[in-house]
This record gives sequence, C-alpha cells and structure tokens, in this order.
Amino acid sequence: MNIVCLDLEGVLVPEIWIAFSEETHIPELRLTTRDEPDYDKLMKYRIGILKEHGLGLAEIQATIAKIDPMPGAKDFLDRLRVLTQVIIISDTFEQFASPLMQKLGWPTIFCNTLEVAESGEITGYQMRCEQSKLTTVKALQSIGFETIASGDSFNDLGMIEASKAGFLFRTTEAIKKDHPAIPALETYDELFAAIEKAL
Repeated sequence: MNIVCLDLEGVLVPEIWIAFSEETHIPELRLTTRDEPDYDKLMKYRIGILKEHGLGLAEIQATIAKIDPMPGAKDFLDRLRVLTQVIIISDTFEQFASPLMQKLGWPTIFCNTLEVAESGEITGYQMRCEQSKLTTVKALQSIGFETIASGDSFNDLGMIEASKAGFLFRTTEAIKKDHPAIPALETYDELFAAIEKAL
C-alpha cells in the first residue's frame, strides 16, 4: 500500500505568509521555512511581528480568501488521487487551511492549530506532534504504508528522506545544493511522472 505525502505551501498553494507580507507591506513576514529551519523560532518571530502591528487572525484570513491554488495544482492533485491515496502534511494551521482545501477539492490535510484570543490576536500555536511531517510519515509506515513524499522547504526534508521515494518541488537553489541526492523537480507533470514511477 502506497500513500503520497505532500507539503501544501510552495507545492500546491502560494506561501500564505508571503502573500500576507505583500498585503500588509511588512517585509519581515516574508520569512518562511525555506529561510528558517527552526519552526518554533520562526513562529515566535511571526507572532511578535503581528503583535507589534496590531494584526490578528481576521486580517490573515482575509488575505487567504484571495489566494488560489497554483496553476495546475488541483488537476495534479485530482490525477494523483485517482492513482493512490494522498495526504497533505503541512505546518500551517486549521484556521488557515480550510478555504484552501475547498479550492483544492477537500483533500485530507494534517496540520496544526493556532491559539487565538477572543480579540482575534494570535497568542501561540500547538503543533499536532513534534517534527510533524517526519513523525507522520513514520506513523504511516508503522501501519503498513510505503510513503512517497514531496515538499520544497527545510521542514520537508525529514519526510522526503524517510520515504521510499522523495522529491523536492520548486525548492531553493541552496536546498538543492545541500541535498543533491534528492531529485529536484519544477513542474506538476514531472512530479506526477516521478510519483507514478515510484508507486
């Protein structure tokens, strides 16, 4: 039994924090897991910037409402789901993901949750589990699945390297250079063909 594990942001939809940075003209919010490998450090930094500017969940959700999947992403996902089971494993949050899942045809997503005050201020976050992507892939393997994984960032490397096949997708030159053994692909057709071959 195979199961494909895909990252969300940068693979199927644009980076939410970059979109929000552009919307608010706050360049500090452009940092993503492509830039900062330590997710806890990154989120604490983001929450501090939001607090400093008096921004909360409602403002981010208003930006997310305008985000569409990347061109070709839904077709790619639909084709893939005909072939095999697919789970999106993301370090995003339930409060962010829902409108994007609707636009992608409601695929299964495992993600985290934000802690939000009554005022709408984001006060913290809860990870579903430690090293969520790698931990999830190992859990799937422990119940009889062989995993195939793809992502674009530092936090995807664990699940990619732990899987029977793994692919970088539209990643940075720095990550490609540091991980030359992982195939780096740029188009959905390439990724679909690589996954199909690995099944």
